[in-house]
Amino acid sequence: MANALTTALGRQNSTASTPLALGTAYDTKYDTYLKLFSGELFKGFQHNTIARDLVMKRTLKNGKSLQFIYTGRMSSSYHEPGTPILGQENAMPVAEKTIVMDDLLISSAFVYNLDETLAHYELRGEISKKIGYALAETYDRNIFRAITRGARKASPISATNKVEPGGTTIQVGSGTGAAADALDAAKLVTAFYDAAAVLDEKGVSSQGRVAVLSPRQYYALIQQTGDSGLVNRDSQGSSLQSGNGIVEIAGIKIYKSMNIPFQGKFGTATTIDNAGDFVGADIPDGGGINGVNNNYGEAASFDTSCGLIFQKEAAGVVEAIGPQVQVTSGDVSVIYQGDIILGRLAMGADYLNPAAAVELHTTNTAPTAF
Repeated sequence: MANALTTALGRQNSTASTPLALGTAYDTKYDTYLKLFSGELFKGFQHNTIARDLVMKRTLKNGKSLQFIYTGRMSSSYHEPGTPILGQENAMPVAEKTIVMDDLLISSAFVYNLDETLAHYELRGEISKKIGYALAETYDRNIFRAITRGARKASPISATNKVEPGGTTIQVGSGTGAAADALDAAKLVTAFYDAAAVLDEKGVSSQGRVAVLSPRQYYALIQQTGDSGLVNRDSQGSSLQSGNGIVEIAGIKIYKSMNIPFQGKFGTATTIDNAGDFVGADIPDGGGINGVNNNYGEAASFDTSCGLIFQKEAAGVVEAIGPQVQVTSGDVSVIYQGDIILGRLAMGADYLNPAAAVELHTTNTAPTAF
C-alpha cells in the first residue's frame, strides 16, 4: 500500500507531499505553527500589574540610564515705571534625577515534550501565565518601594529662596500608633482627606491621584463606608469585589495590591502579624547586589508602612526591554526533547517628585528616609 500524500501545513515554503522522516528537526516540521503561549504571558503580566500605568513610564534605548529634569517655581514682581525688564536672577532653578537600569529580570521553565503530550490540560499556556505573574510581581514591588522612598525625601530643588516641597508621611490614627489602625476604615478615611489637603497645599495636580492599599484595607473600606457614598453604586457585584469598586475618597481613586510594602511585608495572610515574605531585603543601597542597581530599601525600612497615596509624577520607571517571551527551538529542542520558555524584562524605578508622594504609617514617629 502506498504512503499517504501529506499536506505540509507546518513546513514553510514547502510543496513536498512525502512524510518527513523520524528525527527531522523540530523547526522544520512545525515552522509555521503558532506559539500560542506568548500571548498568555502578556495577559498574565498586564492583569497583575497596576503600577505600570500609575507612574511616569519611559522607554530606554541606546543607554544605561534616563535623566529627568526638575524645574522649580518662578516668582513675580511689580514693574517700576521707567526701569528696563531684564529678567530675574536665578528665575527658575533646575535639578535632575537619573534612573538607572536593574539587571535583566527573568522567569523560565523547561517543558518536556512527553509531559506536554500526556497532560490533560494546556501546559504551555499555564506556565507562560505564571511567568507573567512572576515578572509583574517584581515590577510592582519595585515601583511601590520607590514611591515610599520618595514620600520620605526632600525635593531636589533646594536653591536659596527657591526650595520646593518634599514628600509626606501621614499617621493613620493617633495615640500609641497601633498596627491595627491600618485596618480601621474610619481612620483610613481621615488619613485620605489629610493627604488630599497636603497635596493641594503643595500644588500637586489633582489629575492622576491614586491610592494603593492592601486587600484587607480595601475590603474594610467597602464594608464600612458604603453608606457614605464612597462606593460606586453603579459598580456592584464583581466590579465591586475586583479592586476598583471604590470610586474615590477626596478625589483619590483606590486600588488594592498584594505588592505594596505593608508592615515590613508584601501583602498579608490571616492577620497583619502573619504576612508574606519580603523579597529583596538584602538590597539596602543598590550597588548591583543580586542584579538590583536602584535603592528599593530593606524590609526594616517598611516596618510601619501601611499604604500609598500618590500622583503620577511621584515616581518613574524606565524599560529597556519590555515583557517578552523567548522559546528554544531547532537543534536545542531536538536534543532535549523539550523547550525552555523564558520571560524577560529590563527595568528600573525610582521616585521623581517627592511632593507627589504620601506614605501612610502606623506610628507616632515618622518613618526615616533611606
